[in-house]
Amino acid sequence: MNLKGRHLIDPGDFSLSELDSVFSLAEKMIENGEEFSQICKGKILATLFYEPSTRTRLSFEAAMLRMGGKVLGFSDANVSSAAKGESMADTIRVISSYADIAVIRHPKEGAPRLASKYSDIPVINGGDGGHQHPTQTLTDLLTIKMLKGSISGNTVAFCGDLKFGRTVHSLIKTLSRYSDNKFILVSPNELRLPDHIKHVLQNEAHAEILETEDLEAIINNIDILYMTRIQKERFFNEADYVRLKDSYILNRSKLRDSKKDMLVMHPLPRVNEISYDVDDDERAAYFKQARFGVYARMALMASQLGVNINA
Repeated sequence: MNLKGRHLIDPGDFSLSELDSVFSLAEKMIENGEEFSQICKGKILATLFYEPSTRTRLSFEAAMLRMGGKVLGFSDANVSSAAKGESMADTIRVISSYADIAVIRHPKEGAPRLASKYSDIPVINGGDGGHQHPTQTLTDLLTIKMLKGSISGNTVAFCGDLKFGRTVHSLIKTLSRYSDNKFILVSPNELRLPDHIKHVLQNEAHAEILETEDLEAIINNIDILYMTRIQKERFFNEADYVRLKDSYILNRSKLRDSKKDMLVMHPLPRVNEISYDVDDDERAAYFKQARFGVYARMALMASQLGVNINA
């Protein structure tokens, strides 16, 4: 499947067969990383992070470095020319002269898509506001494939901030494209999944959905539990955040009767929504998830750059 030169702004930009080709390459990289250690020699990744990030930025940097490439960029908009008023269009035009591929994280929804319209190099959306986070979705899907064996046929519960959680928005829409997945949405009423996404799930994907505020009532009947933090930075009113931030806290006792092969996933960072006593439970998958994220991004960038993976 030829992804050379393609942008990834929304997971829907790739067909399921194209996504599966990325996962197949990622699995080969997991099995034998040394074989791919120089495939991006001479290539440069630009990381344009207008919003704070640890895992996503470092994961991309690690991915390029593991393939023999190099990295340039910024991790704070205040140290970029954006602080002087430079437009996104001009920034990406210039960066296209410096690098071979770029990843952009931005607080404004749609900023990476705008950049892609003016870019001569592949652009990857590293997260735009509360909208999309497609490479986290690739990470999540690879994790499910590696640990559950199949991306299809699972009952998946999403818990926490489903309103602002871009990781949830990207993942649930993509999972609905795979067959026989069912969804349980666990959140306070104020943080429910947006109606426009539920419309896609129900009317386009014809997915089965259950909404509830009670995590403990459903935890024993699911295959995957996707926990999210209540995101302080998405609230306009701090009082609302304080009121909702402790809505769901997963601890080991709540897992007592859940399926032994259930996965507990989390895009990280966590605050207090998963207790530390869950970390050594066999169902905890979130640190494995972070590791798989490097390989998902390696496979994605190698595919977009069209490098010789047999080199």
